[in-house]
Amino acid sequence: QVQLVESGGGLVQPGGSLRLSCVASSIVFNTYPMAWYRQVPGQQRELVAGFTSRGTTSYADSVKGRFTISRGNTRNTVILQMNSLKPEDTAVYYCNAQIGGVSYWGQGTQVTVSS
Repeated sequence: QVQLVESGGGLVQPGGSLRLSCVASSIVFNTYPMAWYRQVPGQQRELVAGFTSRGTTSYADSVKGRFTISRGNTRNTVILQMNSLKPEDTAVYYCNAQIGGVSYWGQGTQVTVSS
C-alpha cells in the first residue's frame, strides 16, 4: 500500500516562502510520475507542478518562476519550494503519484498566505 504524507504548510505573509515535502512509503519517486496539486473550497483541484517518469517538469502558468519542484535528499521525497507567495496561492496542497494506472493522494497540507 502506497502512502503519501505531506508537510510544511502554514501561514505566511504575502511575498514570503514555504517549502512543502512529500514522503512516500513503498515507492521510489524517481520511478513514477508525481505532482503537486492544490484545491480551494468549492473549486476543482488544480495541477501546480509535476514530474514525468522521465524527470521532466511542468508548472501551472500561475506559479511559473515562483515555485520549484525537486527531488529530496532521499529517493522517496519530493519538494515544492514556493517563493513570492500571493494570497491567491492559499489552498490545501496535495501530493499525487501515478503508479500502475492508480492515482495516489496524500492527506493534504494547508497553505495560507495572508497579512
